[in-house]
Amino acid sequence: MKIYHNKMCSKSRCSYDLLKDKGVEFETIEYLKKPLTKAELTELLSKLNIPAEDLIRTSESDYIQNFKGKNLSELEWINAMIKYPKLIERPIVVKGNKAVIGRPIEKVIELLSE
Repeated sequence: MKIYHNKMCSKSRCSYDLLKDKGVEFETIEYLKKPLTKAELTELLSKLNIPAEDLIRTSESDYIQNFKGKNLSELEWINAMIKYPKLIERPIVVKGNKAVIGRPIEKVIELLSE
């Protein structure tokens, strides 16, 4: 398993702590320290089964200043998240070929039970 984690985010910490408490072995990816590549982000979106725009945090200042009201293509949204990783919704938990955004935490619990 993997968690795409931002330790400054309380929701991300909840999912991280849940995985720890359940004794799950997982890799922690701090995507703000090492931004995702186009290939990594594309694969992640495939596992989430959502379009890139649905992974965008619209409350982030980077979104408001640069993208609010814009109609971007899938590739343009992917490039935006690569350039501005704070735009990526968090946390994301991956198990095999499936991933969920850990909001609410019940989504992570459901993924663990699969």
